[in-house]
Amino acid sequence: MTDKDPYAHKWIIAFAVTLASMMELIDTSIVNVALTQMSANLGATLDEIAWVSTGYIVAAVIVLPMTGWLSGYFGRRRYFTASIIIFTVASALCGQSTSLVALVLSRVLQGIGGGALIATSQAILFESFPPQEATMAAAVFGLGMMVGPAVGPTLGGYIVDKFTWPWIFYVNIPVGILAAVLVWGNVKDSKHQERASTIDVPGIALIAIGIGSLQFVLERGEYYEWFDSNLIRVLSVCAGAGIILLIWRELSVKEPILDLRVLKDRSLAGGAGFGVVLGVALYGSIFAVPIYTQQLLGWDAQTSGWALFPGAIGSAVAMVFLARLGSKIKDLRWVAAVGAVLLCISMVLHSHFTTESGPGDMLWPIALRGFATGCMFIPLATYAVGGLRGKNLAHGSALFNLSRQLGGSVGIAVLANLLTHQAALHRATLVSDLVAGSPVTDARVSAITHGLIAKGADGYTAAKEALGILNGLVQRQATMLAFRDIFLAVAVLIAVSIPLIMLLRKPAMGGMRMGDH
Repeated sequence: MTDKDPYAHKWIIAFAVTLASMMELIDTSIVNVALTQMSANLGATLDEIAWVSTGYIVAAVIVLPMTGWLSGYFGRRRYFTASIIIFTVASALCGQSTSLVALVLSRVLQGIGGGALIATSQAILFESFPPQEATMAAAVFGLGMMVGPAVGPTLGGYIVDKFTWPWIFYVNIPVGILAAVLVWGNVKDSKHQERASTIDVPGIALIAIGIGSLQFVLERGEYYEWFDSNLIRVLSVCAGAGIILLIWRELSVKEPILDLRVLKDRSLAGGAGFGVVLGVALYGSIFAVPIYTQQLLGWDAQTSGWALFPGAIGSAVAMVFLARLGSKIKDLRWVAAVGAVLLCISMVLHSHFTTESGPGDMLWPIALRGFATGCMFIPLATYAVGGLRGKNLAHGSALFNLSRQLGGSVGIAVLANLLTHQAALHRATLVSDLVAGSPVTDARVSAITHGLIAKGADGYTAAKEALGILNGLVQRQATMLAFRDIFLAVAVLIAVSIPLIMLLRKPAMGGMRMGDH
């Protein structure tokens, strides 16, 4: 290869942008493991410390849809490198924070940098590989997308148990420096890049109001008891009105901040639609499993993190398999469909977890989930944006990743609410079966009471504590059944969404679809 070869540095670029995107994804999930330690260290309540996560996510999701326009306006290499530097500097500021306000502000700054890393990485990768290697580019990108969220809790649990919480931010510094240097030295601006002559200020404002409000509602709605709160009602109206006005504005202005016209491409529209489902399945299950293991099984953060690790291995296996064989498969839609079926099976297996489940019981269902999402993601990424070029690629990548991000947020919010609702419903059913005076109930209470007396408790105390223990057992069983319900709900959602895969179509080898000039 020579320097004139436009793909000469593709593997260096792939390493650099994957490093940057994985840094962002790992950091997003790693923080949740350390919130309790942060709360104790900074003297903040658990509600207050939740702003460490909320501030980051809201900032990142506001920036994400603007990344296509920003890349064109400032130049892709300059913008992506600057975003990595902002993220890295903000990581150092997070680690140095001695107050909640300083930490939240640093996280917002980190989100401004991090919002660009995923979508811009995808656009860079698809132009750094030849069109016939689009599947390879998607596999490299997917490696970060699938493995990052699964590795985050594992790494976070280890750091929190062995060190102090600032180190979850300090680990980003050497990674960020290396990624920035490699990107600046190897990534070039797109030859199709166009710099807008105007700045769509109303579009920027509507993204901040509409998508920012929606993300806040999804992140904090449960805490504020949803529509019982005036704040949530007001922000929901802002989200709805803001998004409607955003769509109208971006379809009517000549140089939009977010070009929605690119959704005329059937593959991108289908990929974005199924990206929402993938976000629900991926982030919803990653959200649910640690809660299950810590609340019901009593595992510590590190053990719970390791429980998710087989998912990362499964995703990596799928990526390697499709990277090597993807170009030989004529229609990757069938790979995505098989992945969707396997993900349904995995969710059904998740629904069979019990209060007695151990790491061995979870290994294969979680590994299967990782393999299935990997099989789904590569065809989605390849077909959704692989045939776009120039500004269409940048805007398409932003929309595809926004759909996945919002899908994850919607999934977590809906599943958390469903979990609470179903647990209360199952508890009411179980309690109704525990009729006072029935032989079964009396026998259970008597057995618990005698066990406590045998350990030294007096009769009155033992009888009182027995009722408390029975109540705890009922709540535990009700919660387990609620988790079964949400895993099955995800399986049903995936199954009914499979037809969206058929909207995808293989990119032409020339790499052009719909209106590229």
